[in-house]
Amino acid sequence: MEDLNFRKGDAKTEVFGSNRMLQPAPVDKIPDGPTTPEIAYQMVKDETFAQTQPRLNLATFVTTYMDDYATKLMNEAININYIDETEYPRIAVMNGKCINIMANLWNSPEKADWKTGALAIGSSEACMLGGVAAWLRWRKRRQAQGKPFDKPNFVISSGFQVVWEKFAQLWQIEMRQVPLTLDKTTLDPEEALKMCDENTICIVPIQGVTWTGLNDDVEALDKAVDAYNAKTGYEVCIHVDAATGGFILPFLNPEVKWDFRLKWVLSISTSGHKFGLVYPGLGWVVWKDKKYLPEVMSFSVNYLGADITQVGLNFSRPAAQILGQYYQFIRLGFQGYKEVQYNSLTIAQYLHDEIAKMAPFVNYAKDVVNPLFIWYMKPEYAKNAKWTLYDLQDKLAQSGWMVPAYTLPNNLENYVVMRIVVRQGFSRDMADMLLGDIKNAIAEFEKLEYPTTTRIAQDKNLPVATKVFNHTGKPQAAKK
Repeated sequence: MEDLNFRKGDAKTEVFGSNRMLQPAPVDKIPDGPTTPEIAYQMVKDETFAQTQPRLNLATFVTTYMDDYATKLMNEAININYIDETEYPRIAVMNGKCINIMANLWNSPEKADWKTGALAIGSSEACMLGGVAAWLRWRKRRQAQGKPFDKPNFVISSGFQVVWEKFAQLWQIEMRQVPLTLDKTTLDPEEALKMCDENTICIVPIQGVTWTGLNDDVEALDKAVDAYNAKTGYEVCIHVDAATGGFILPFLNPEVKWDFRLKWVLSISTSGHKFGLVYPGLGWVVWKDKKYLPEVMSFSVNYLGADITQVGLNFSRPAAQILGQYYQFIRLGFQGYKEVQYNSLTIAQYLHDEIAKMAPFVNYAKDVVNPLFIWYMKPEYAKNAKWTLYDLQDKLAQSGWMVPAYTLPNNLENYVVMRIVVRQGFSRDMADMLLGDIKNAIAEFEKLEYPTTTRIAQDKNLPVATKVFNHTGKPQAAKK
């Protein structure tokens, strides 16, 4: 007898023999009834099937590889809500341990058993918390002095990540941008201080600028801020956005002073799910001392005599990432992190050097200080090329690679570059495969008889098409 329910989906149904696989996935209305988990799984899986494989995505900073034990550990904690500290008190203690480790990596002078810091969903929330704390400290000082506190501002380079624009808008704090130029590719301390006044809550240098991979000179900034504060009587402080560099500098460049060894660095934020080597989303923020974290932002829980300070914009949050971070600290140790970051930086340097050998390209910066870098077309090549970096991005995507092309931030927005981010899980062999695909793409482009549509569009858009770099980093006009 025919089983009329077979094609509707039951335990005996072949996934691709079901009626459900003949129907489109739901868009705006929940299906009338349930289906088997096998069919539901396949439908969701198929929708992402054609995407770039995560380890070939060289656009993202986010961790795309963890070992099997880390993945198993995190999967087993997927149903744990970190905020339920009464039910899962050891997770809170583990969180405190991670904060201690981060604080000590950044040379915290705090003597407390539990350092002052906070868990975040990512570096964006961590930046927000650091910024809010600086704002509240400034506001309290102004109130105590009987002065207005309605026009706060902060200073940052134009290479900021979008979270700082969100912070400015959401808290109504003026963001003053120090322009990046071809001569000054990182935050200029003197230019930053020219934008400061009595209403400045902090200056935000960046360790690992998203656009370029470069680091702001925090030590020089701290020295300049100290002189400025001594002269004016202000208390302009520094929050370091170390979303990338916070997990690179301590291991590869421990001699560089960018952290709590500096007088005016009062808080630092980083991303655990970038070079902290944990799946998203995870961020950390640490303060130099408990006195720099306004009381209105925090509350404490006491578990077996341990005071764990908790701060956050979000309430419920996954606990799995905390386990993942603590696992990585135990599994890798200082030497293991150093080796992983060294390999990533070395492969980035290798790609940087090999791309510089290709006829069409020149690198934006001489040195690779983080495992990422950008490059652009040589002017003498670009003026006659029938293709653009956007065409190269599209061509590489056909082989599964995601290598982004984009314009630089304000003041340099007419310049088109490409960027590679090297992360754990990207090997030398993969680098050679990428280089081979880039060379093959260039060979095809050089056979073009007519310009691509992207090239035509750039030629019509004169501000984009007529400004290119020369070898000294100065802009020059491209001849058509």
